[in-house]
Amino acid sequence: MQYRIFGRTGWRVSAIGLGCWQLGGQFGEVSEADGIATVHAAIEAGINLFDSADAYGPRRSEEILGKALAGGRRPHVFVATKVGNLGRPDGHPLSFTTPEHIYACCDASLHRLQTDYIDLYQCHIREHPRHDVFLEAFERLVEAGKIRAYGTSSFFPSEIEFFDSHGRCHVAQIPYSVLERTYETDALPLCQERNIGVLVRGPLAQGVLAGKFAADHRFTDPTRTGWNTGDAQQRFQERRAAAEALRPMSGEGRSMAQIALAFAIAHPANTCAIPGARSPEQVRANAAAADLALTDDELATLRAIAPPA
Repeated sequence: MQYRIFGRTGWRVSAIGLGCWQLGGQFGEVSEADGIATVHAAIEAGINLFDSADAYGPRRSEEILGKALAGGRRPHVFVATKVGNLGRPDGHPLSFTTPEHIYACCDASLHRLQTDYIDLYQCHIREHPRHDVFLEAFERLVEAGKIRAYGTSSFFPSEIEFFDSHGRCHVAQIPYSVLERTYETDALPLCQERNIGVLVRGPLAQGVLAGKFAADHRFTDPTRTGWNTGDAQQRFQERRAAAEALRPMSGEGRSMAQIALAFAIAHPANTCAIPGARSPEQVRANAAAADLALTDDELATLRAIAPPA
């Protein structure tokens, strides 16, 4: 496993982390036992950063992660979670018009995670009219010792700059993959310039880059059922076809997914990619991608698949 300095935090984090959205069951049912086993397998494989959110499940992802890290594992890993979308999938989001909303959500996340502190707390909602409320709450939560660092799950440079108003935005969570390189031109250079760590979300394009979906695949999980019809289905088919360019590069002990992950962490701005996993086998395979070195020719081939817009 590779380890890298996580921007201004100074933390030494694994180049591959574990995105815990799947533990919430929104990509298909995951039992508590399987979720805990996946987290344990990740730690054994050298992963030391786990990213969740109160909206994943909702709440279930944090609950499983908290149970998995009990028994002495918590001090040896970095826990990141997010605030801002709780209730939104069910149609009754909080307004987040006062810091009290963030304080309440933070305390609830601490309880579910079975911890006294969150290493990284992130704003989970873009284009919110009261980001000042989040920033005020984050500053006070740092002072209270409930969080160690904060950041934003946003790819908009203006929002990253806003959360860095005090020079203390530690991390931005930005989508990046072989199929999504839009933010190479603005958000990623900004993070490099300011020494803001980057968590790469979507490095496998929600499974498309793993190359396991046939053209007639029908999605049944809550997150991707919309891909079965209309413009979303056409986009899925286009992305699935583009992902096939990775297949000739796979084999000889490396999968399409591992190639995609190696590409995501090869960009100099990206600190840690956080692919999801639903089983110990998946998370071990993802972790192995940290040690996969792509040649310059291979990187050039992959960059040609979807140049930045």
